[in-house]
Formats: sequence, C-alpha cells, structure tokens
Amino acid sequence: MTAPSLAIVVLGVGSPALAEAPTPPTVETPVETEPPAPPEETDLEDVVDGEAPAPPPEEEPPGGPGRLPAQPCLPGWIWESTKKYTGRHHKGVGVTQANHNATGRTGRSEFISEVAGEVGISVSGKLKAGASVVLAEIEAEYNVELSAKLTARVGNKYVTKAPPRTTTHARYGVYRLKTAGYNQYVYLNCTKGTKQNATVYSPRYIGWYVWETK
Repeated sequence: MTAPSLAIVVLGVGSPALAEAPTPPTVETPVETEPPAPPEETDLEDVVDGEAPAPPPEEEPPGGPGRLPAQPCLPGWIWESTKKYTGRHHKGVGVTQANHNATGRTGRSEFISEVAGEVGISVSGKLKAGASVVLAEIEAEYNVELSAKLTARVGNKYVTKAPPRTTTHARYGVYRLKTAGYNQYVYLNCTKGTKQNATVYSPRYIGWYVWETK
C-alpha cells in the first residue's frame, strides 16, 4: 500500500544550506496549540561593556561627593534580578513554515531552516548596565547559562509526526529567558540612586517552535 503523500509548504526565499551545530540533545521541542506570542520588547544594540555612563544630573550622590566611607565604592550601574518568568519565549528567524496532512492517517512533517539570523538581548524598558553585568547577575541568580547573542543558521532540520487532517506549523529561532529586575547607580560614597525597572530577554538556546491547528 502506498503511503499518503504530504505537501510541505515553505514560505520565503531560502539560502544555500550550511552546516550548523546541533541543538542541545537535552532540549526537546514540544508541540504547542498556538503560535508564539508577538515580541513586546526592542532589541538592545547600544549596551557598551566597560565604563558605566554617568548618572543623570538630578541624581547627585546623597550626602555630597565629599563624604566618602573608609573604602569607597566603584561608581557605576548595577543590575538586580527580581523575577524569572515561566513559559516559552521564542523569537523566530525567517518565516513560519507549514505542512497540512489532509489524509485520515498519521504522516510525517519535515522542516528545514532556510534563513540565517542573529538574536541578541532585548529589553522592555531601559537597560543601562552593561550586557555582561546583566547576564552574569541573571545566571548567578537563577543558575542558568545564557548568551549575549546566538546565531540561527541555514539547514537545520526538524521532523515530527503529522496528525490526520491537521496543519503543523514550525518556526526556527532562539528561545530566550524572560526576567525582570532593575538598574541602579552606585556612587563613590556607596549610596545608590533611583531604581529603574526593566524586563530582559536573554538568548538561551536555538530551536524550533512548533504548533498544530485543525
């Protein structure tokens, strides 16, 4: 008996296939029932590691600059994490692909990434601390491994079952950790300025986000 045929619909223009490091074997791609949430943050492109920017003029060191402790603090912006969000926060690279199984039997869906792209740290709010400072704090606070930037490459393949009369959607990209916290300026006399809240999306690993619709 001939197996039912499946039509894979790939949207967008692809690029020549390139080799890519495999997705970590401990990470599985569960099938969701709805597409990933749209981005609510902006990409962070102007974070400079190194010397921290000066605080705004209205934030003069409490007590005055002449009153220093026995061991002055190193002035600069710090980051404190306050919350780690649950859920799966995925940012796609390229367009969503889809495969519809119109038969009454379980088939097979195969997807291949056709667009390469980088995904870096993004933020909702203002982030004034350096990227390395923020990532180090989040990693230490929640015992995770993160990256300042990850590259999703061309040629990564994902294969899954295609349930009868169901459309399987797949989008390649980067999963991120969503955390909340605040920036705060530390002065030479060890006093601290006003807390400035922000939500940070930190790249964690590359993978597919997959969901099904009837």
